Parts: sequence; structure tokens; C-alpha cells
Amino acid sequence: MNDVTLGPPHWQALLDSPPLSLGLGLFGLTRANELLLQLDQQLHWQRPTLTLYGRQHFIPRRQIWMGDPDAAYRYSGEAFTPTPWHPAVEEIRLAVERALEATGQPASFNSVLLNRYADGEDRMGWHCDDETELGKDPLIAAVSLGTERPLRFRWQDRRAAAFNVWLPHDSLLVMGAGTQRQLQHALLPRKLPGMRISLTFRRVYPR
Repeated sequence: MNDVTLGPPHWQALLDSPPLSLGLGLFGLTRANELLLQLDQQLHWQRPTLTLYGRQHFIPRRQIWMGDPDAAYRYSGEAFTPTPWHPAVEEIRLAVERALEATGQPASFNSVLLNRYADGEDRMGWHCDDETELGKDPLIAAVSLGTERPLRFRWQDRRAAAFNVWLPHDSLLVMGAGTQRQLQHALLPRKLPGMRISLTFRRVYPR
């Protein structure tokens, strides 16, 4: 893991190919704490069901799909219509776009998947964000607020060992072009107390 100086936040290059990097200190501790509280208390968190092997299951976390009106999204057999942007989420989106612009990776996001993990038992299984609506080799930017947890990565072709990326409070993980094609990721259960909220920004292309 090599540190690179690209302006605020402080960046760490995790992989060169595909590009995977972690930015620390997106907002500063005070504002990050305020945003975590706002999102936890002001958003209408949902617990939808997904279809797995022909059966309906409640997801093991709470979530919200948010974005522009035409940013509809489908995965695991379910369609999601976006909730309108909340002001705090718009603030986070603009901060992410500014941070990426400063690194020479300009991006314009029209949607975000917010996940609320109440504790270490809440989780997300192995997947890659490669739905058709995201286009070819999308850039995905994920903000973490709250309890630090590791995101587990594994290579699709098993060329190397799986690895963890620890995501601290007030951090920004950038999964660049090719990451979703070459790697899968999961938030596996751990015996960790404390709540975590992640915001995974993306651009959806209407069908």
C-alpha cells in the first residue's frame, strides 16, 4: 500500500490494475459525525426483499436507493425507483465529485445506494456492481461513515489471494474502471459493535 499525495483527502493507492484507492479525511471528523447522525435519523430506511433461488428474503441490512428521477436500477431480480436527493446526501455527492476531480478522475453521479449496517451482524454478500445500467467498466465511489469495517475483495479468476480493505469513518473508496470486471467484494459479518452507513455513488444510464 503506497501513499500518494493528491490533495484532500489523503489518498492511499491499493491497486494499480484495476485502479483501487482509498481517501482518508473526506470531511473532517466533526462534519463526518454530523452527517452520520443526519443520515441515521432523517432518512426513511427500508428493508426490501430480494429473490434468491426463487425465494424472497429480507436483506440483512437497511438501505435506500436515491438519485435523479430517471435513475431506476435493477438487481437480484428487483427494480428500485430512486428516492429524491436528501440535502445531506447531495452534500456528500458534491464532495466526492470534487475529490475525484482533484485526482484527475472526473465523475458525475446521478444515483447512490445507501446501506445502513446496525452492527457487525448486518452484511452484504459477494457481488460485483456490473449491472447493464452502469455501462462498461463503471467507476464506483463509496463513502464510509461510522464503525470501521473491512470490505473483502477476491479476484474473479482467483489469480491471487483475497484481501481486506479496512474502511474507516470519513473515508472514500474509489473502485476504478475494470474493478467490477476483475474483482468481487463483500461486507462479511464480524463481531463488531457500532453502526456503519455506506454511500455507494454511481452513474446509471437509463435503458
